[in-house]
Amino acid sequence: MPQLILSNSERIAPAAVIVDDHKPVGTDVDFPDVLADLDVESLPDDVVEYGRVRVGETEESRTRLVAELEDMIYERGDVTPHRMDEKFLLRFLRARHFKLNATYKLIVNYYRFRENHPDYYTINPLDLSFIADLEVLSVLPYKEQTGRRILIYKLGNWNTNDFDMNEILKASLATLELGILEPMAQILGGVVIFDMNGFTLQHAYQITPKVVSTIFDLIVYSIPMKTYAIHIINESWVFETVFNLFKPLLGKRYNEMLFFHGKNMESLHKHIDPKYLPKEYGGVRPNYPYQHWFINLKNNAAVVKEMESLGYNINSK
Repeated sequence: MPQLILSNSERIAPAAVIVDDHKPVGTDVDFPDVLADLDVESLPDDVVEYGRVRVGETEESRTRLVAELEDMIYERGDVTPHRMDEKFLLRFLRARHFKLNATYKLIVNYYRFRENHPDYYTINPLDLSFIADLEVLSVLPYKEQTGRRILIYKLGNWNTNDFDMNEILKASLATLELGILEPMAQILGGVVIFDMNGFTLQHAYQITPKVVSTIFDLIVYSIPMKTYAIHIINESWVFETVFNLFKPLLGKRYNEMLFFHGKNMESLHKHIDPKYLPKEYGGVRPNYPYQHWFINLKNNAAVVKEMESLGYNINSK
């Protein structure tokens, strides 16, 4: 099983952190690492070391490249970021392994996506809670063995008569914007599971070439969130038909991070330890109500401030 940490010891996720003196909901005495909330401050030593070795982040490179990136943004004038502080620019540098030109291109793409899709930001993410309630999209309230968060899509749960793919994309963007608030996620990236159980032709018809283009603009080119691995489970011929739309657009890097498991959960376990998976995927964890995320994040002042700076109105309910 691939390990994040450069030593031989397995990483154990940190215990739950209480933010702003609010008592979090959804903790589990049997699994103390469970907490549906974000840690926007801490960066463990082993992750710092991973960032140095794998991402190219040192105090020197951080100071130098943040300054060079600021100069490049001002001099070229292609976009006008709403923020230029180090904390904000770092998420872009980390996403492109501290390569200046690639980072600048990512920032330009990010702001052009915002300009082309203003309706994706002028919303209250809580208004999209119905998508989480149906588990069409969810994030596990704990991390896997390498410290990465797991995002799960269950498109078979999607009733196409109730809402369209655009709503799922809005929810995906809000989830990614939340995810990259965590310094650990900026360095390590995240893991995605697509559970294609119940995915039918009715779902497939909704994934038009325009939708495919928007997905790639969002996930591949515009958002400073690294994807470490994508796992496809319970796939069928319908999924394979849709996947053929994407395949020509996938570069070598994305093809290398794709893993197809069918119904073989033992194959999935070669990548994600079952200790960090729900029981439905051969793991040991129960399912947790997704509403815990909304309750805790609404009480997390740092998260609310960050999201409102992007245009979201996360605290209106």
